[in-house]
Amino acid sequence: MKLKLRLPLLSVLLIALLTACGSKTTENELQDGYYTAQAAEFSHGWKEYVTIIVKGGSIVSVEYNAENASGFIKSWDSNYMQTMLHSNGTYPNEYTRYYASQLQEQQGEGTIDALTGATSSYNSFQKLSAAVVAQAQLGDSSIVLVDTSS
Repeated sequence: MKLKLRLPLLSVLLIALLTACGSKTTENELQDGYYTAQAAEFSHGWKEYVTIIVKGGSIVSVEYNAENASGFIKSWDSNYMQTMLHSNGTYPNEYTRYYASQLQEQQGEGTIDALTGATSSYNSFQKLSAAVVAQAQLGDSSIVLVDTSS
């Protein structure tokens, strides 16, 4: 009789143990909320940042841009846009959207392709996006400052 009682109990415990081991609660899951990574210093008069919104464990919105000391947004600067377009073949409103869309599509897990003419911003974006995804994995909504130099 004791053997008959132990076998079902042992089976239930074994199934519970295997189920718990098989569940996918990993440290890579994104926590819902708003997260921002910002360059620690201004570079050429601009401080870049990446902000993401996570809902249901997925990145639903990404903003990548830069602001000057007065808070003016780089992609709104039409003079800067014209100068950069003629010299580099791209401009902030184009490459910021391009990089942001790749981060959202890849959900922070894939490789983001560089856009010709925006290599410096690409390097900064790589560092900022890695930091903001790490913040989302931790569920830490404080702004993280990132050294984007070099």
